[in-house]
Amino acid sequence: MRGIVFLGNRKLEIQEFPDPTPGPGEVVLEMKASGMCGSDLHPYRAAGNAAAALGLGAGGPVIAGHEPCGVAAAVGAGVDPALVGQRVMNHHYKGCGACRHCRLGWSQLCRAGITVYGMTGHGGHARYMKAPAFTCVPLPEELSFEEGASVSCGTGTAYGALKRIDVSGRDTLAVFGQGPVGLSATMLGRAMGARVIAVDIVPERLALAREFGAEHVVNAKDADPVKAIHELTRGEGAETTMDCSGSSEGRLGALQSAGTWGRVAFVGEGGQTTIDVSKHMLRRQLTVHASWTFSAVGQEECARFVADRKIPLKRLLTHRFRLEQADDAYRLFDTQTTGKGVFVF
Repeated sequence: MRGIVFLGNRKLEIQEFPDPTPGPGEVVLEMKASGMCGSDLHPYRAAGNAAAALGLGAGGPVIAGHEPCGVAAAVGAGVDPALVGQRVMNHHYKGCGACRHCRLGWSQLCRAGITVYGMTGHGGHARYMKAPAFTCVPLPEELSFEEGASVSCGTGTAYGALKRIDVSGRDTLAVFGQGPVGLSATMLGRAMGARVIAVDIVPERLALAREFGAEHVVNAKDADPVKAIHELTRGEGAETTMDCSGSSEGRLGALQSAGTWGRVAFVGEGGQTTIDVSKHMLRRQLTVHASWTFSAVGQEECARFVADRKIPLKRLLTHRFRLEQADDAYRLFDTQTTGKGVFVF
């Protein structure tokens, strides 16, 4: 089979790999959709030592794609044969399987070390993917495979953070960064009843945010978003804020635009941010959450939420590609002007 491999320096290749065979406790998934995530841009853009290290976690080239969704095609010993033919998403982490984090479905928090499928283990940007059977999460019949791929990281990550800060119809929610995760937060936050203010620097993404339910959009290149959010909340600040940009400006903006007793979620991955703890946090009684993806149970809950409330998640998926279009796909995604891209099989 063919799979996409990131080489760093904005280069990738489609390489040949043997079709996987499931071992004990494993399943082989036939991919139907594999999403593109902002986290993919880190290995795609990697340079120097970071680029040289790509793939070392698996002892060789690693197939990309950590938003896999498809059908169980084969199972190994010890796995219920009834799983074959089932529509499933993949919770793309493997831990020790025995610690309390793994037992709770939070394999990514395992202290014994983890495999991240699509990063340090073969992922979903290929026709087949092998993973432990316990990483399979049911895909509701109401959702397409493409929507399932989105839930498998970006949309699920937004949902997990929104739950952490307990967003409801009582709240104004300010979302900094309108990439696929931020756009998902805008869409889901609106479905939870919040009044949403979306912040970004890309007009195309702000237009999508408006389409997905944002009551107000703020272009941070044209206006001070913190000032704008305070003006839109009668000087009080937003009850809930979220940074999905991973930028220092976005994180500080999320803190500074939150009102007294506000709840803040840091979601976007990135570098360093300098915070004046007394000024920005203590003296305004903020609650700040660092929210990294979701549990396997949370992934299933997110999919059920989207299905039951008939959230039009398909509108987030603005671009679809075949595997052989991978170079063009990631060149476009790297511009960070689109909604979500997905490879379809």
